[in-house]
Amino acid sequence: MARLFLIGEPIESGPSQLMLKRPASLCLTNARLIRTMTAIQETKELFRRADAVCFDVDSTVIKEEGIDELAKFCGVGDAVREMTRKAMGGSMTFKKALTERLSIIRCSREQVNKLITDHPPQLTPGIKELVDRLHERNIKVFLISGGFRCIVEHVASQLNIPLHHVYANRIKFYFNGEYAGFDETQPTAESGGKGKVISMLKEQHGFKTVVMVGDGATDLEACPPASAFIGFGGNVVRAQVKERSSWYVTSFDELLKELEKI
Repeated sequence: MARLFLIGEPIESGPSQLMLKRPASLCLTNARLIRTMTAIQETKELFRRADAVCFDVDSTVIKEEGIDELAKFCGVGDAVREMTRKAMGGSMTFKKALTERLSIIRCSREQVNKLITDHPPQLTPGIKELVDRLHERNIKVFLISGGFRCIVEHVASQLNIPLHHVYANRIKFYFNGEYAGFDETQPTAESGGKGKVISMLKEQHGFKTVVMVGDGATDLEACPPASAFIGFGGNVVRAQVKERSSWYVTSFDELLKELEKI
């Protein structure tokens, strides 16, 4: 009888049949692939039948990071940009990063208003069409942001999202318009805050299926309580988020196409 070898193991062969052993590494690879495909399909199904979809704003719904744009407008862009990267990558708590960044920026009310007027946030391609389609299907849309409500409300108005569907941080000003800190009681001011907002929405509205879409670590950690998380890399790719997302997209067209399957 002839003897065959596959990756160092002898395999018996007869005149009418070859009995080949499948390498263990190949079996594991196939098993991981099956699990990955299953997770993607499950996430897509949850998205199609969601009661509500919650979007992060900075680098997701809009192209830029609002706090970075504000810092640049106030002349301290370089000092703040690195802190934003660390906060979004998960290497420092969000509240600490927010506190330190705002203590550097110390923007006035006038500067914030002028930023919105002179450099309005740029919507990510496809987001308006996606939000319109979700609304057509009676799927509620919320914006949950670690950014600033004054900027996020402007974005919500462009997308026809009710302002009471906006959850974001509030900058405080003195009567003369100078910076006075931020409202630290808002859930979005700390790590885990987006998850707290989603839990509240599920309790208040009776939502069974809520999907979170975003680019950062604070979005990823909102699932659970979110039923599913969709990682978005259309503006910036964060390695940790991409690796841990069951479904990762780089264009809102991918989500629009999925809705067409309903």
